[in-house]
Amino acid sequence: MTTLAPPPTSSPSSGHRAAPPAAGGFVARGRRLFTGPAEDPRWTRPALWAILLAATALYAWNITSISGNSFYNAAVYSGTKSWKAFFFGALDSGSFITVDKPPFALWVMGLSARAFGFGTWQLALPMVAVGTGSVALLHRMVKRDFGPVAATVAALALALTPITVAINRDTNPDPILVFLMLLGAAGLLKAVRTGRLMPLVWSAVAIGFAFNTKMMQAYVVLPAFFLVHLWAARGSLGRRIRHLAVATVALVVSSAWWMVVVDLIPASSRPYIGGSTDNTVWDLVIGYNGFGRIFGASSSVGSAGNGASFGGSAGVHRLFNEIMGGQISWLIPFAAIALIAGLVLRGRAPRTDAKRAALMLWGGWFVLHYLTFALAEGTFHPYYVTAMAPGIAALAGAGGVTLYRAFREGSAAMGAPPARAESRAWGRGWVLPAAVAASAAWAIVLLQRVSGSGTLYTVAEIVVGVAGTVAVLGLLAGRFTRRDRLIGFAALAAVVALLAGPAAYSVSAATSATNGTNPTAGPSTGGGMGGMGGMGGGPGGASGSSRTSGTGGRSMGEPPSGGGSAPSGSGTRPSGGETGDSGTGGSGTGSDRTGGGQMGGGGTQVSSAMITYLKKHQDGATWLLAVATDQTASSIILESGQPVISMGGWSGSDNAMTLAKLKSLVKSGKLHYIIVSSDGGQGTNSEIATWVKAHGAAVKSSSYSSGSSSTTSSSTSSASSTSSTSSTVGLYRLDASDVG
Repeated sequence: MTTLAPPPTSSPSSGHRAAPPAAGGFVARGRRLFTGPAEDPRWTRPALWAILLAATALYAWNITSISGNSFYNAAVYSGTKSWKAFFFGALDSGSFITVDKPPFALWVMGLSARAFGFGTWQLALPMVAVGTGSVALLHRMVKRDFGPVAATVAALALALTPITVAINRDTNPDPILVFLMLLGAAGLLKAVRTGRLMPLVWSAVAIGFAFNTKMMQAYVVLPAFFLVHLWAARGSLGRRIRHLAVATVALVVSSAWWMVVVDLIPASSRPYIGGSTDNTVWDLVIGYNGFGRIFGASSSVGSAGNGASFGGSAGVHRLFNEIMGGQISWLIPFAAIALIAGLVLRGRAPRTDAKRAALMLWGGWFVLHYLTFALAEGTFHPYYVTAMAPGIAALAGAGGVTLYRAFREGSAAMGAPPARAESRAWGRGWVLPAAVAASAAWAIVLLQRVSGSGTLYTVAEIVVGVAGTVAVLGLLAGRFTRRDRLIGFAALAAVVALLAGPAAYSVSAATSATNGTNPTAGPSTGGGMGGMGGMGGGPGGASGSSRTSGTGGRSMGEPPSGGGSAPSGSGTRPSGGETGDSGTGGSGTGSDRTGGGQMGGGGTQVSSAMITYLKKHQDGATWLLAVATDQTASSIILESGQPVISMGGWSGSDNAMTLAKLKSLVKSGKLHYIIVSSDGGQGTNSEIATWVKAHGAAVKSSSYSSGSSSTTSSSTSSASSTSSTSSTVGLYRLDASDVG
């Protein structure tokens, strides 16, 4: 089987511009930026600009109201107050404990916050920028190998992927991860085309920075990268292997440098590594953020399968279930058919064929991510799958155009012998209509699941049904009547049918409040905790939906008030961190890691009046307060603007605080206040709670609930409303004299 025939050369009537007279300088380059190369059809660059503007509008709509993820927001804020906290990715500016991810995404947001000030839009701006940049980058890569039509479809599909819209409106690190992975793919494809070493090295460096964004998730695409270069790059086999060896060294160095530096620093001179069991980044890599995500177990979890799944039970069907289906699966049937058919159509192409290499790359990207996310038994959030969106979008564009050309050109495009032309043409004539019909039918199923959720989805279902029918019938009729205009119109209807559903979900994601911990698009269709039985919902009881923000009082992206005039957690829990392992915003239970226990603060309601009291009596201490978990600490940090110790990390099970360390902090005057739970917790936490209760002075709720002179009337009201629960808040004062 030979390759597809090249597209016909441009003519004045083909929609391409005539080459302009040679011109140089800034003006000519500026003109090409907006109009595109002369050899492109006139509509290409305007269409790209329209898609980029639409993507930016979706990602940045009402940007000042985007609350984001309070866990990461607090770490970014702390990084603006301390370069040490900035480098380590510490949750608090006192650098007691880090977040459970490497800090590259925090650095990007932190630099924005340092340049423009800390606030909602300042943190969201980098995410909007890299989200739109990913669309532009995918367009460029697909266009080089498959032309402007394929590139336009791919860019539009990525821009309208519902979960991508939702996560690009958040402050989780995933948008930066996707952009860096796409940079790596661009370098790889350039290395394959040219046979040069440096593009491959830069590809490895980009993946290394992606590793320093979300660790092992960045490596999911590496098997495809290695295979594509080894198979399709120019040069001898020995040369290709040598290039891969050099690139592997670059990958290791760019991935491991931060980890090595941090682990070489004495533990007493740096924050505790949140999420680890032995205070090392390496343990975080291979455990909590590595094999623990895949197998549901890490060195800190005793049994496989333990972990909160906000996307339903693990299995090959997961990405089609009621929770995940509307987030990512719209184009999966079309992409899968296009991948298989595209590789078959390129079957007899030379080894270095650029189109087949690109199909292998995007196909590998799609398949590897699909298997990883579908079968992962550890903690799983729907927004993780935004990483597979570029592969699906690229296959929709590149594979769709490949099928379309084969559909129109028939066996002549394949160079098949005349005796076999009719049978081959007949077989290929069914692939494109079948792919369109399969994805359109699946879109209707997805929209039927949310029937009654609003007019937007009803309209989308009608559009999919009508456009899908027109597309399939038009393709078949055009083929049998050999009317190219009818085939072209049917292909346009197919694009409408396949993207109407994702567009409806994307508009919903852009115009609705987003859950910063577990962002999703569209209406709620499932419990979001398929692996956790009775928990039944995402954080805050949002049922895995993005309908609520999960924050109380004020936006978690706003600058800390400093005066404690807004509720810091009265009646609500902060939206928490990326891991979202606690499963519920209100109780802090259901962690994907067990053991430890809660040293207070796990389910504690800390009022703004209490924060005002603590600030008034801080007495020069480095930390305002010590609490059990990151969720509580991040909320208080954002409310007070002061560093707060999270003694047990995300779930309360980290061994970040020991009794000896607590005594040292108290004796040196760096910490005076600590919250412990009424039951004391277990293990080391229980030891701390017992000692604090025995040696500390309990602070009565009346000390702050009645308000001091600095407490505003709204704060007093807030405190009074929680006075019934404040008695369960074990707030204790400790001074150097209490350490015997």
